[in-house]
Amino acid sequence: MADRPYPSFLIYKDTAGEYRWKYQASNTKIIADGGEGYNSKSDCEHGIELVKGSENSPVWVTQDAKT
Repeated sequence: MADRPYPSFLIYKDTAGEYRWKYQASNTKIIADGGEGYNSKSDCEHGIELVKGSENSPVWVTQDAKT
């Protein structure tokens, strides 16, 4: 098995047998995850693609975080 490059997405199965994903930075810290389990690997991959495709989404800042 080849060494895993970072940053990268990782798909894995949890203890309930559901597929999950997480995105790890170059320092291997988790900076995002799917937040839910998926019954199929293809649904999990679709979740990753949604995140990848959201690069042009607006960023909203709450009032208390504006200062």
